[in-house]
Amino acid sequence: MLIDEPDLLLLDEPTNHLDYEAIQWLEGYLKNYRGALMMVTHDRYFLDRVANRVFELSFGKLYEYQGNYEDYLLARAERERIEETQEEKRQQLYKHELAWIRTGAKARTTKQQARIDRFDDLKENMNQVKRNGEVQIDVATSRLGKQVLEIKEGSYAIEGKPILSQFDLLIQSRERLGITGENGAGKSTLLNVLAGRLSLDSGRRIIGSTVKLAYYTQTNEMMDPEQRMIAYLQEAAEEVEKTDGAHVSVAEMLEQFLFPRFMHGTKIGKLSGGEKRRLFLLKLLISQPNVLLLDEPTNDLDIDTLTVLENYLESFPGAVITVSHDRYFLDKVAEKLLIFEGNAQIVRFYGSINEYLQKTATKQGTKKTAASQPDKGLQSKPHSEKPVKKKLSYMEQKEWATIEDEIALLEERVDALTEAMNQQGDDFTKLQQLQAEVTETEQLLEEKMIRWEYLSEFSDD
Repeated sequence: MLIDEPDLLLLDEPTNHLDYEAIQWLEGYLKNYRGALMMVTHDRYFLDRVANRVFELSFGKLYEYQGNYEDYLLARAERERIEETQEEKRQQLYKHELAWIRTGAKARTTKQQARIDRFDDLKENMNQVKRNGEVQIDVATSRLGKQVLEIKEGSYAIEGKPILSQFDLLIQSRERLGITGENGAGKSTLLNVLAGRLSLDSGRRIIGSTVKLAYYTQTNEMMDPEQRMIAYLQEAAEEVEKTDGAHVSVAEMLEQFLFPRFMHGTKIGKLSGGEKRRLFLLKLLISQPNVLLLDEPTNDLDIDTLTVLENYLESFPGAVITVSHDRYFLDKVAEKLLIFEGNAQIVRFYGSINEYLQKTATKQGTKKTAASQPDKGLQSKPHSEKPVKKKLSYMEQKEWATIEDEIALLEERVDALTEAMNQQGDDFTKLQQLQAEVTETEQLLEEKMIRWEYLSEFSDD
């Protein structure tokens, strides 16, 4: 499609099934694309970096905003503030006119009739007022003991292709683990193993006795299209306990989740794809899980729902393990990462996905720079006079002679510290100390790499 260089590109969720390298390439391509581009996307980083105009479709109305996603958030907040002020004035006017009507006002004059007509119009508009509101998730969770989930020396293959090889993983009570990486490398397979839906070829899966799993898969569970929404939720619970101990009905939970009361009797088959996903998520949450497995949760949820889900996960007292390619979502909810590189190669990284991508880009840039330096033994001496070139000082020559070894040692130190973090288990004090040392070492490494690039420009080697 892109090879044809069309004048207009229409893209529907273009990043949903792309890995990071492909997303970054597409971002760069679209930034320089000379034609017009219209896209539907929930990828907030992508939207922020590519778009210069944003349209929001809300309750049948289309709102236009100039700028990228960050600009959109600011402008939308201002619009909603103005609408809220207007709504308050409308409410006050309605109460005033309602009091007049209740006095027994009659349409004896043309002015009185006009006032009654205006009240009727106001009343009708009041009934049609729809607010964006916020999706609220306030559900109590089941108690979670110390032992949660663990895989010991786990191996798994699909048709001879290794996915896990002697893999160890310990999930703790407030774990925030993001799983990402290449498509088809086995991310969802690991979730299925953790959920008990797949059995390891070898090794052990250990699950705590108090664990109550909820698994948000990429596809909804089987839904009867003839079943009504409220009946679907009542399969999980008739009423729901909130975090403060209060109990609310399923109907109230539906309203809090942006399903107005008139929709509660709607058949599931009449819902949009996004509404079905939101309903499926709500059913999982009202079952009061203490361990959440989320497989690409950002693919079909709108941005408002995602924002509140992120806030909910931040305060969720249990463990959260999520597979996602959404960089914004991972940066919000994950404290450490498993990066699947294929062929059962899995990298453990403590930090955000952006930190990982920056670190990877820095390493690749250094390797390319080093590779671009001509081999000393292959250089030929030109016959013409060389241009004047800055010479390294004596101290700089000494620095140049050792800097590559120093970089290698720092890289080894980062790897060793990361491995030590993976072995610490429940010793959070030690983990914090190691993380601080990793951060300091990575900073030194970056400084050395910058210095290497500078010295390499003036070295005779």
